[in-house]
Amino acid sequence: MLWVKAFHIVFVASWFAGLFYLPRIFVNLAMVPPESVAERERLLLMARKLLRFTTLLAVPAIALGLWLWWGYGIGRGPGNGWMHAKLLVVLLAVGYHHACAGMLRRFVAGQSRRSHVWYRWFNELPVLLLVIAVVLVVVKPF
Repeated sequence: MLWVKAFHIVFVASWFAGLFYLPRIFVNLAMVPPESVAERERLLLMARKLLRFTTLLAVPAIALGLWLWWGYGIGRGPGNGWMHAKLLVVLLAVGYHHACAGMLRRFVAGQSRRSHVWYRWFNELPVLLLVIAVVLVVVKPF
């Protein structure tokens, strides 16, 4: 079980690293002047590759988490409301990941109309999700 936990933590940390950086690329894309085609294409290439890699990291993170939950019974039974809250945070993280994919598609299509300031605020959400998840797992407040 400790190996599964260790790899779950590694993959979650790696997945979130991608979720921290991908919207940062969106900030830069939103700031690219229309005449800077090469810069825009380079940033789009980086974003596509990072999204692909981040998705590949999310799959084992979630699979190992499910293994811990179902296989070892972690977070089941009375007094484990923290696990239900953590599962909600995981669903929100998956939704955030999906939202990033949609935003990238809009950038590729030239349909993104949001400002770099909006993307800066959007970039803060995975930090909050990670903090909440870690507090729930470590403190188990309910």
